[in-house]
Amino acid sequence: MSDVLELQDVSVVREGRALVDQVSWSVKEGERWVILGPNGAGKTTLLNIASTYLFPSSGTVSILGETLGSPGTDVFELRPRVGMAGIALADKLPKRQTVLQTVLTAAYGMTAGWQEEYEDIDEQRARAFLDRLGMSEYLDRRFGTLSEGERKRTLIARALMTDPELLLLDEPAAGLDLGGREDLVRRLGRLARDPIAPSMIMVTHHVEEIAPGFTHVLMIRQGKVLAAGPVELELTSRNLSLCFGLPLVVEQVGDRWTAQGLPMS
Repeated sequence: MSDVLELQDVSVVREGRALVDQVSWSVKEGERWVILGPNGAGKTTLLNIASTYLFPSSGTVSILGETLGSPGTDVFELRPRVGMAGIALADKLPKRQTVLQTVLTAAYGMTAGWQEEYEDIDEQRARAFLDRLGMSEYLDRRFGTLSEGERKRTLIARALMTDPELLLLDEPAAGLDLGGREDLVRRLGRLARDPIAPSMIMVTHHVEEIAPGFTHVLMIRQGKVLAAGPVELELTSRNLSLCFGLPLVVEQVGDRWTAQGLPMS
């Protein structure tokens, strides 16, 4: 399998502080990764690098065979090959646009409709992705009127619209209630298990949000990688305790994960 993403000794320094510090990490075709870590660990920084919107201060980054910063790499050609769904994008999308329009505009790499004309195949694909994420009843609803869960599912459908080779999910379950989280995890599990779905990287704080079908985990603390590899091997109580800085017990229940702190003595 070829590398979809490869970081070699990558650091990002801002105002003398390393947001990520000498990170080496690779994602191969077909893998589904979850990035775990506390606030400020560098999770979103890694995702921003993978999306081509952040260049490292040092080190080498290759995305889909293209090296960031090299003369032959055009990030504007590379970006449509990487799908991104996150809170930052939601704030840029017009609230008055319908759900269907919100997904359709991704076909042109835009956030808002202008005078572009869409082909029937574009609309069929947008409807299919929205259906897959349980949003068929909301096609004509305005994006700004959606609940948090409905908004997150719309953003994932939008990220899939360009047929990306790499799909990035930035805390997709953040802000959801228990029902919304479980519905999203179930749908992400279906997507993760689809052999023709793109390689995936998801950032989260909670092991309970890891959907069945995710194959690998990367744990990061204070910008440094603590563990990286198959989820069954690396998602251990010891590693998670080191990652979050307190004693934690990790358990696998069926095809899901839970974590809780040890009781106070």
